[in-house]
Amino acid sequence: MSRQLKLGAFLMATGHHVAAWRHPDVPANAGLDFAQYKHLARVAEAAKFDALFVADSIAAATGEIASHMARSDHFEPLTLLSALSAVTDHIGLIATATTTYNEPYHVARKFASLDHLSGGRAGWNLVTSDAAAEAQNFGRDEHLGHAERYSRAREFHHVVTGLWDSWEDDAFVRDKASGNYYDPAKQHVLDHVGEHFRVKGPLNVARSPQGHPVIVQAGSSETGRELAAQTAEVVFTAQTSLENAQAFYADLKGRLEPYGREPDSLKIMPGVFVVVGQTEADAQAKFEAFQDLVEPEVGVALLGRMLGNFDLSGYPLDGPLPQLPLTDSGQRSRQQLLSDLANREQLTLAQLGRRIAGGRGHYSLIGTPAQIADELQRWFENGAADGFNILVPHLPGGLEDFAQGVVPELQRRGLFRTEYTGTTLRENLGLARPENRFKKDDA
Repeated sequence: MSRQLKLGAFLMATGHHVAAWRHPDVPANAGLDFAQYKHLARVAEAAKFDALFVADSIAAATGEIASHMARSDHFEPLTLLSALSAVTDHIGLIATATTTYNEPYHVARKFASLDHLSGGRAGWNLVTSDAAAEAQNFGRDEHLGHAERYSRAREFHHVVTGLWDSWEDDAFVRDKASGNYYDPAKQHVLDHVGEHFRVKGPLNVARSPQGHPVIVQAGSSETGRELAAQTAEVVFTAQTSLENAQAFYADLKGRLEPYGREPDSLKIMPGVFVVVGQTEADAQAKFEAFQDLVEPEVGVALLGRMLGNFDLSGYPLDGPLPQLPLTDSGQRSRQQLLSDLANREQLTLAQLGRRIAGGRGHYSLIGTPAQIADELQRWFENGAADGFNILVPHLPGGLEDFAQGVVPELQRRGLFRTEYTGTTLRENLGLARPENRFKKDDA
């Protein structure tokens, strides 16, 4: 079979547009409506998406402006995906869990459990927290700095994957006749002592169907790219043009060899904000209906958050983006991307806030199914992407539009599957099952 692209459905309660919850076609309480998520999962699975992707924040958005956003009440991702595993059969289930305000044993145990519950469909989006407000929910007055967050993340990954290898695949014999429940020779105690963590192990969950749940990352800074090259199997990234995406793709794939990795062992899936219409004018009208609901102060508050946790409320809406210091608490790659956009197009603060109200800096496609498929194909066939993480303005309508319009067009071109070919997320993504590190060392 010729190379085919991968698709993730990035679910965000009411949708990715910051004003989506105000639209008459969107259920405003979607963040805590399991029936809504069950419907979305089934739409995506029927369209043969590789995975559902759920982001997370472990601090509620607060304040006057935050009270105008639907960003403060939503399910904890692992709990949600565990429930969705019972009403789906094939689609992957990727949840975000931060390495900044979690412990490795908890994360290892939860994702191994999800992998068992789903029959091998779990993925962990390994992130360092970029929301400074999270620190005060975990006994800290200040957020961890950029360098410390990444140092902690690298060690965190090492511990989690080590715990996932606590047992060899056939360790649990469960032999009633002999009375042996597991083979002690196939149990491995991690006994990790490092800069950030002391973890004895072993994990109290058998090795999962995939060996390890799929490791996903979203860092695009220099430090983030190096961590991804060392540890990630899927990378989500924000790129604003084909040229930028090609440069990122080549750079990240080029970092793999020193870690003993092949280019195809890492799938790069840029985020794409998509609005689908029967005609280009219809799609544009759909998008403008959401844009008309954006309050300028809300757009600027979102912008400040995405730039790295800056309060921009004291700056004039019709003035330029102010000169900001390099963020130490947020996403440096996103700060650079949005600053470049503002300078390139000479946007005022309000205009830039309105500009990112839908895709938060991700590449935007507004048009017919054929037009959108043309652009996805161009990126896929020209060294910019192995697939895409799809963001839609509103749910469920935006995902239904993509599933019913764009997916059949991609399938018609032979660019996307018509049936699932594997039983696990790894198999559908074309990723190898990892060997147990302890068994390999003993060989």
